[in-house]
Amino acid sequence: MTKKIIGRVDKVDFPKLNLYNIDVKIDSGAYTSAIHCSEVKVDGNTLRCTFYSKGHPNFSGKEVVFKNFTQTDVKSSNGFKENRFKIKSEVIFFGKTYKINLTLSTRDDMKFPVLIGRQFLSKKFIIDVDLENQSFNSSKH
Repeated sequence: MTKKIIGRVDKVDFPKLNLYNIDVKIDSGAYTSAIHCSEVKVDGNTLRCTFYSKGHPNFSGKEVVFKNFTQTDVKSSNGFKENRFKIKSEVIFFGKTYKINLTLSTRDDMKFPVLIGRQFLSKKFIIDVDLENQSFNSSKH
């Protein structure tokens, strides 16, 4: 399979989360991918997540319910370990839908509501840090 060249940032869609044109940072230093989630509630055997951020207008506050989720330890760049919920979803890059694992994190104070990590990028993409929005620009008609 030929690897696509991706830039350091992009805009992508998460159709199962009803999130479109979402700013993402491509982060080869992160193993897992993370998405901003303003509120997480465990309700019996379900996980209720609210995707809202006043700094990111496409995070409109819709609640998404997951029946399948796990928890995992994530070590942040500052060395702290944090236990996070992990969900499986889909993301669209270059018009193609891929499966992706996302950990849920509060990223209100971050410029990008989503980090795309190595676990997802591996065997699919090559990163060129001089480029931006390669997937988004390729989908314009």
